[in-house]
Amino acid sequence: MSDETEQTSGPVPPRRVIGTPPPSPPLLGLGDGGRDGGRDDDEGHGESAGKASDVAETGEHFEGKMPTEPENLVRAKRAERLIAALFTLAFLAGCGFVAAYVGLDKHTVDGVLRSNLGLGISLSVALLALGMGTLLWVRVLMPNVETVEERHELRSETKDRQAFEEYFKEGAATSQFVKRPLVRRTLMLGTLGLAAPAIVLLRDMGTLPGTALRHTVWSPGRRLLVYGTNQPLRPADFTAPGGLITIVPDGFTDDAIALAKATVILIRFRPGELAVPTIYQGNTQLYGMNWTVENIVAYSKICTHVGCPVALYEQTTHHILCPCHQSTFDASTGANVIFGPAPRPLPQLPMTTDAQGYLVARSDFTQPVGPSFWERGGPL
Repeated sequence: MSDETEQTSGPVPPRRVIGTPPPSPPLLGLGDGGRDGGRDDDEGHGESAGKASDVAETGEHFEGKMPTEPENLVRAKRAERLIAALFTLAFLAGCGFVAAYVGLDKHTVDGVLRSNLGLGISLSVALLALGMGTLLWVRVLMPNVETVEERHELRSETKDRQAFEEYFKEGAATSQFVKRPLVRRTLMLGTLGLAAPAIVLLRDMGTLPGTALRHTVWSPGRRLLVYGTNQPLRPADFTAPGGLITIVPDGFTDDAIALAKATVILIRFRPGELAVPTIYQGNTQLYGMNWTVENIVAYSKICTHVGCPVALYEQTTHHILCPCHQSTFDASTGANVIFGPAPRPLPQLPMTTDAQGYLVARSDFTQPVGPSFWERGGPL
């Protein structure tokens, strides 16, 4: 009985549970204190506390030397080649992203599908290869150590700065970034493959618009076509008062870029309901009844707030509504803003009829269409 008591009364080392990580290596910066951390006797605690106190008082935070090589050099060499291959793969995938972005067709539904697949797969491979290569670098090439740095004054002493410089050089050597040029160079190559798509995307934005947003494709004599059927329109063909028709310019029915600015809405009023005031800005006419034909008026369909299409019309009040932010315009008085965040009326398109009696434009809009920030491109 006494023998059993003597055997169990001594200090018992902690048992490691399966699935838990192994004990941490000694902490650098504490000298040999980390090795005594597991001792239960007062002497061990006294030595650890004393050394930690000395560190705090002297400011010597970097007493230990970090290892500069991993334990298994053969395994590290194999990992180096694998990491280099992954970084090279990341570069090739980045080049594939650029090739897919530039080379694949994007003007059909199937083309967009293939383009999205090419862009998604190439970018995923690039990011995955970089991540796996970096993970292997940290797990295999870099020694597994922990460091501790005590808090100190914001302005370090000269000896501490020198110690940090030495510590930084040790860390650079430990990271293997300097000693393994193959990994370093292929890492830079892999990140270059991800930088190239950004340059291509920025370049694809094109040149600055300048004053291009201040003008549309409307010109004198260009016919107004009904959107969808692309048929020209006579005033007699639009006989229902209170009706609204979307109009596009002749010759640009399939040009999405041109239609983004040039699309207009046509509204017919009963006699006496339309009262567009004649407004001038300097010598330029902005609105007027002389631009209407048989109580038919044309306004830009692009809201002057943020460019949403104004497609809702209330016949009884003659209000044009933008569904995005509820800007409301009075169509009977020059599309003046009566509610919402739009800063100015919808521009009016001057109209007349040609020799065949079809509605045509007298000129382009005499003021910019769309959001007001489009006006910041210089004078008309």
